[in-house]
Amino acid sequence: MPLYKTIAVNEQTKVLIWKIEESLNDLSKDIHLTPSNQRRVDGMKSEIHRRGFMSVRHLLAEIGYTDQDLFYDSFGKPYLKDGNFISITHSFTFSGIIISKNLDVGIDIEMQRDKIVRIAHKFTPVEAYKTLANHDALVRKLTIVWGAKESLYKIHKSDGIGFLEHIDIDDFNFEDAETSGTVHFNNHSSYYKLYFLEFDGFTCVYGYELKKIA
Repeated sequence: MPLYKTIAVNEQTKVLIWKIEESLNDLSKDIHLTPSNQRRVDGMKSEIHRRGFMSVRHLLAEIGYTDQDLFYDSFGKPYLKDGNFISITHSFTFSGIIISKNLDVGIDIEMQRDKIVRIAHKFTPVEAYKTLANHDALVRKLTIVWGAKESLYKIHKSDGIGFLEHIDIDDFNFEDAETSGTVHFNNHSSYYKLYFLEFDGFTCVYGYELKKIA
């Protein structure tokens, strides 16, 4: 079953994850795209990106939406026409959405790869991770931090916001499966709750805004 996991975050918020096993042709069956989204898919050079895009439309269908219910602003942030909040992600063989009736939400799925160690200095203070027991633990933790920052960026989406300069993720233990984060930008701070899970060599992080801090 391609619907890999459903998570009830709370009564108003749900996460759905799809394992992309189908061909592009199979994913395209019974899915009707808007003309702009059809052009978008046609312009994608990578088939895995096309499959990821189409699998998201199946996730939308799981909760009663079609591609016509979805639109994007000038920053590329997705919205639903009925006013519910949504965030979208896809990475290689997994895609996911988070949808909420009352909370602005963000989600990110990332493959756990050694590359994250090489680029860590670009998005987080690397000295904070020197006490980790081994390389695998370092890759796991940095992937969670990146996914958390990506999730918050998707919520906050603004010109000029930087992962290293403006987004902070509180330290966490793997077994807690949750943390929190803060975005400091344009003289305002916003506080967020974040959750994470790991599966099949991937990491999913999702979160929502809690409150404004003056």
